[in-house]
Amino acid sequence: MRSSPLVRGRSLILVVFSVVGVLGLVASACSGGSDTKAKGVQPSTTATTAAPTTAPPTTAGKLDNVYQFTQANQLAPSVKDIPSRVYVPNSMSNTVDVIDPNTMAVIDHFPVKALPQHVVPSYDMQTLYVNNNNGNTLTPIDPRTGKPGADIPIDDPYNLYFSPDGTKAIVMAERNNAVDFYDPKTWTLIKKVPIPHSGVNHAEFTADGKTMVASCEFSGFLVRIDLDTMAITGELNVGGKPVDVKLSPDGSVMFNANETKDGVTVVDWANMRELEFIPTAKGAHGLYPSRDGKQLYVTNRGAGSVSVIDFASRKVAGTWQFGGSPDMGGVSSDGKQLWLTGRYNAEVYGISTRSGKLLHRIHVGNGPHGMCVWPQPGRYSIGHTGILR
Repeated sequence: MRSSPLVRGRSLILVVFSVVGVLGLVASACSGGSDTKAKGVQPSTTATTAAPTTAPPTTAGKLDNVYQFTQANQLAPSVKDIPSRVYVPNSMSNTVDVIDPNTMAVIDHFPVKALPQHVVPSYDMQTLYVNNNNGNTLTPIDPRTGKPGADIPIDDPYNLYFSPDGTKAIVMAERNNAVDFYDPKTWTLIKKVPIPHSGVNHAEFTADGKTMVASCEFSGFLVRIDLDTMAITGELNVGGKPVDVKLSPDGSVMFNANETKDGVTVVDWANMRELEFIPTAKGAHGLYPSRDGKQLYVTNRGAGSVSVIDFASRKVAGTWQFGGSPDMGGVSSDGKQLWLTGRYNAEVYGISTRSGKLLHRIHVGNGPHGMCVWPQPGRYSIGHTGILR
């Protein structure tokens, strides 16, 4: 006997649901644990400490190159009239030297408050801030004239960053073990975030601009902070002395220079896990992407060299040996030179990014540190010595 249309319809529905259920189970089994893989490298067993909050991590969108707007000579219209200069904070001399990169000469020199650490471009790229760490002030510089303005009182400004949406100035209060969020227009404190590890001083942001990962140099930790809630959401013990942090071009991982482990840690920031370690040379300290976003320049302060890491392969592609104590700086607008301070040699280096040869060695004050090469390509500044997006 033939079944009725209603019975046939019900049978068809049951078959469809059964097939969908089986496919769902298969898909679930195939996808389990896929987020732990990274280029075939097994995750490290480095311990991860439970986060102080249970907020879920932010995930980055898939990009070809987060540095796509900082390519050679892509200066924003708002900075095209700014003369090319190199601003050198001399931590031990409490001064700033200004270099004209066209003549390689120091053309200006002025005093600032105690222990200037970094010169940092503002979010809108119209002001440079000297971070006077022990002087508890920021000294603004007009980059069009190169002249300093009236100091802004800020407690313990070792380093300075800006949230990618421009709503917050972020002070790395290293001495106070805190990350302090300020209104970047009024410089009123929004929130102080105590960090449970010593030496918080460098940071980087995820591609979506919602998360910051900060290094704690004196304790061996990285901490992850949600920029909306301004709360810690995770941490990772990488050991050694973690310093500068930079995002990979696709936004999936972060590279962290480690001064006493003499190399660079690759970190899965979404899960706060160490994926691999890239040995470079003694005293790995500063990190600077090339203008095309394909290479990462690593300053080896103890070895007097720069290691060049290929972002795609995560391998050292070359080493530039020139002596001294290369620390912090930046890449020229055209991408042809890497400018670095010689922290313990009272000098500044200009290195060819094509040949790796030392082109210039310029005498400056004592203890030159976070030097700023300005202007640079990009739409806005997220701080340090000139990280732009």
